[in-house]
Amino acid sequence: MQRLAAGLCGVVFGAGLAISGMTNPAKVLAFLDVFGSWDPTLAFVMGAALAVSALGYALARGRTRPWLADAFAIPTRRDLDVQLIGGAALFGVGWGLVGLCPGPALANLSRGSGEIAVFASAMMAGVVLHRVAVGRKT
Repeated sequence: MQRLAAGLCGVVFGAGLAISGMTNPAKVLAFLDVFGSWDPTLAFVMGAALAVSALGYALARGRTRPWLADAFAIPTRRDLDVQLIGGAALFGVGWGLVGLCPGPALANLSRGSGEIAVFASAMMAGVVLHRVAVGRKT
């Protein structure tokens, strides 16, 4: 049941990315171009995502355990370290250069674009390389 729920959430998430335009690199780059031809529409998408996330956390606080798991997996660390700041900077630079972040890139794979496949492959290689470098299992 957990895998079915995860798959359904992934499909809904991917559809939301496609409908909102987050899978369109040109639209994302126009959103990031605040000093040029800025397209603010994705700010509403992000605002809605924050509202849904806040509602989810509020609902989770009122429960002792999730519906389909034994315990919640809510992060507890609040410190800022070099890895977090470096990772966020690398993510932001990549997003700004290409106009894609991991979710939309994976959602875009269904379009059959060779460029997206190269991006997603490089992204996955980076994930594996990072896990090897820090000693985590892939």
